[in-house]
Amino acid sequence: MVRILELPPGDPGLGPHRHSGPVFGYMLEGEMLFELEGAAPYPIKAGEAFWEPGGDVIHYMFANLLADRTSRFVVVMMCAPGVEMLTMVDDEELAAKASERIPAPANERRTHVS
Repeated sequence: MVRILELPPGDPGLGPHRHSGPVFGYMLEGEMLFELEGAAPYPIKAGEAFWEPGGDVIHYMFANLLADRTSRFVVVMMCAPGVEMLTMVDDEELAAKASERIPAPANERRTHVS
């Protein structure tokens, strides 16, 4: 599955979820904060690529870091036929794993204007 996704200015993106297979992406324009289970959130800027393994790994966040512009990226998602590509993570699992979540460095926690 291939999609172009747009995040309006300051959009926090979709809540915590996981994908049934790997996801590969490329930032077309803008900047987003990206957070996967086991890693601190980090910014991805236009022209940079990203990926996630899928499976049991939680994708916590993909938020638009720009308060004044839309950010756009293209994703290629792979999954087995008949398997849902995206599953939301429930509050119980988030609470159980809260102590394992790695916080963002202070300078990457907020939306900024570029």
